[in-house]
Amino acid sequence: MTAEIVGTYLVALCLLIGAGFVIVGVIGLLKFNDPMTRLHAPTKVGTMGIGMLLLASMIHSVLLGEASMHELLIMAFLFVTAPISAHFIAKVAIHGRTCETPPPPLKDDTWSTLKVSEADQEIERLP
Repeated sequence: MTAEIVGTYLVALCLLIGAGFVIVGVIGLLKFNDPMTRLHAPTKVGTMGIGMLLLASMIHSVLLGEASMHELLIMAFLFVTAPISAHFIAKVAIHGRTCETPPPPLKDDTWSTLKVSEADQEIERLP
């Protein structure tokens, strides 16, 4: 087997894996009802799917002799921005009270919740 044939099989494998991840992400987006559970399907699984598709594109461009780094930049941008956008969407869902609120903390009443302590309320009242 030549390197070109192995590369072609590798590109096909990456495309199949990437398409599988994307399909699972789409099914998860359509199936889940709660915004917080719906959030995980496209951000986690979809990011891996798009990453595999971009990896297939990079391998294919190397096989053609035209090495391209555009896909690597897209992949880096996607892996950096997807968790940040997922975090913002989750914060909107929590503050909008459109999902179940997180369970209360065990020892501290204000840690990781929407409650504001009395000391913080007094600081906010100061001019």
